Amino acid sequence: MSAGTEEAASSCISSLTTTVVEDIPNYYYRGLDNIIAEDDVNKFELSCPASIGTLLLLELQVKPLFDFGEADWFCSKVIVTTPEGDKVLFPCYRWFTGDEKWQLYEPGTPYKLKADGPDSLPAEVRFSFTKKTEFDFSRLSAIYELKLKRLADRAEPWTSFEELDHVFAERRTAIFEYVRQHWREDEFFGYQLLNGMNPMMIHKCSELPKKFPVTDDMVKAFLPSGSSLKNEMKHGNIFLCDYKRLDGLSGNVINKKQQYLTAPMCLLFSNREGKLLPIAIQLKQEPGEENPIFLPSDSELDWLLAKTFVRNAEFNEHSLHFHLLHGHLMAEVFTVATLRNLPTVHPLFKLLIPHTRYTLQINIMARETLISDKGGFAKHTAIGKEGMEVFLKRAASSLTYSSLCLPDDIKARGVEDIPNYYYRDDGLKLWNIINKFVDGVMRYYYTSDDDVSRDTELQCWIGEIHKYGFLEKAEHGISSFKTAGELIKFVTMVIFTVSAGHATVNHGQFDFGGWMPNLPSSLRRPPPTKKGSSAKDSILDTLPDISTTVNIMATLYVLSKASSDHHALGYYPEELFNEKRPLQMITKFQEDLMSLSTEIEKRNQGLPLPYIYLNPKGLENSVAV
Repeated sequence: MSAGTEEAASSCISSLTTTVVEDIPNYYYRGLDNIIAEDDVNKFELSCPASIGTLLLLELQVKPLFDFGEADWFCSKVIVTTPEGDKVLFPCYRWFTGDEKWQLYEPGTPYKLKADGPDSLPAEVRFSFTKKTEFDFSRLSAIYELKLKRLADRAEPWTSFEELDHVFAERRTAIFEYVRQHWREDEFFGYQLLNGMNPMMIHKCSELPKKFPVTDDMVKAFLPSGSSLKNEMKHGNIFLCDYKRLDGLSGNVINKKQQYLTAPMCLLFSNREGKLLPIAIQLKQEPGEENPIFLPSDSELDWLLAKTFVRNAEFNEHSLHFHLLHGHLMAEVFTVATLRNLPTVHPLFKLLIPHTRYTLQINIMARETLISDKGGFAKHTAIGKEGMEVFLKRAASSLTYSSLCLPDDIKARGVEDIPNYYYRDDGLKLWNIINKFVDGVMRYYYTSDDDVSRDTELQCWIGEIHKYGFLEKAEHGISSFKTAGELIKFVTMVIFTVSAGHATVNHGQFDFGGWMPNLPSSLRRPPPTKKGSSAKDSILDTLPDISTTVNIMATLYVLSKASSDHHALGYYPEELFNEKRPLQMITKFQEDLMSLSTEIEKRNQGLPLPYIYLNPKGLENSVAV
């Protein structure tokens, strides 16, 4: 939409010459001049001294009656009869609500939709009957199974790993079984940081942080003969995971027992065989006598316990930073901005609206059941509700536009060349496919940079995302579009984030986290302050109790379970575009996705543990679970 078009649209109500505007609502109408009518068809005559020419856009604004009360209404379509007798159709088929949709969630974090609950949402953005029924059944059946086995309320610790082995046994996947068998191994520990459910924490380490004083003597046994840390850093083989956002947070109290969490640092080496192996772990941020650096050469129990504290830190980073913030909260910002600022005839609305499906309802449900004062995080995690709020602010302070752009993020973390990084390989190919599709559609409608800069609706859209998502931090995002290239990259990011980005951190939750020792949500003992203090039962005494374990397992199972009512990436059942060229681009988009799917499946046949989370066949258009 050009600025000229927008100007015509904004004036069309007042500059039609004896034109009939015929509104056909499904329910009731509240609109022009606060007129209320409950007939099936409402007609209004508008006149002005001069004709506006070709009518391209009609704007309708909802206002409450006498400036109070609700103003929600559903409009099917508007038919305008011009003075010349031509009829112009404006399809709508959506609910209109009041102007104010934004509401502060927590200071320092992205805003949320202003809504009291799922039932307050317009009907067209709520779950379908099938979606709601399946979601509720999965949740209730998991809870019922735990109640039946009398596990959900048991506050005592596990007595053996064999006891844990019987929980949800019939619901396990092949990847779950692989995790259960290999969770203790260093090779698998490193593999998860590349291809597990959170492959975004690892960074190349070019210089050791002063707070992590690892020496050559400590790690020389794990490096090639005659090499050194400095030499391996020079060749790009040393990597770091730093969980500093957890520093200083107090542990929660669960079942009247204090819980613990740490802010560890983990150093890793990518060896000549292409395996990523942990070589040093420090459990707190500040070095000291009571904060030893644990090594693979330490006792088996000491080393396993150190890795367990890292995996608990990983639980929090995954759940709150990359899943909740990057996935759900930003998807909600994109959705609300799209619904508020783009009319249904706008090409960007047509492109993005399938990628907002079910996002608003799933986020409202998450706030009610998972991250509320009495939700799952408050009851079953070491970070708890208060710690979660602090952590989210810290994560949001580092959220940038470029961190959501996969090519930029890969480069910033220095992981362009690390071997066997299937998330990176599949993700970049998928990014390029989406980018090619977006480029074709957007350039069909925006033939010049001037078209982009003059589109006031588009500028309002990006302005609200900058304000309510990136919190108006100039260094974290962009507040306007000056070129078509800027628009195309940003829209690519939006579609990638809500489809592939969310799938990356969501779909493998039960696979990698269902076996609790691999991803404990809480720890019942403080971190060790010296080496050699771990006893035979240290791991079981540290891991979460039975009720905490099984309730988190049930949550991960429900969130990972696919619904039969899903729209795969690139599947657009509504006929939003009618021009030949965009329809051809959609077909090509679908063909490219299918080709990538075939390529990934062929690659996976030769892997002991296939990477499946960016296979287009398993991706949804939107954040829908």
